[in-house]
Amino acid sequence: MGQITVMTGPERRRRWRDEERFQILAEAFAPGACVAEVARRRDVSTSLIYTWRRNLRREQAEGASLPMVEATFAQAVLAKEEKSDGCDRCAVITVELGEGRLVRISAGAPAALITATLKALR
Repeated sequence: MGQITVMTGPERRRRWRDEERFQILAEAFAPGACVAEVARRRDVSTSLIYTWRRNLRREQAEGASLPMVEATFAQAVLAKEEKSDGCDRCAVITVELGEGRLVRISAGAPAALITATLKALR
């Protein structure tokens, strides 16, 4: 005969109200925001934020009457010297062009934008 462990107590999974989700999404995808920093500050995983955004976009495309949460394109910066903008950990792609010039593409950049940027640098 096997052993069964019964867990009692409060539910471990958090429940997020829609208003909280929309507020977190708006913060995370505001211009200049870093999703990882917002996630840490709000104590939520970054993958959950992206899941919420994907689900919201799908529901909006299906015609549901939900508030619009606009994601902006990530900004790629060409700089002569490497300068810390305080969110280096949010950059996933850094391309060194020589002579101290760098192009950084943030983690929130759409795949199409990343592809176009890398093709343009080729």
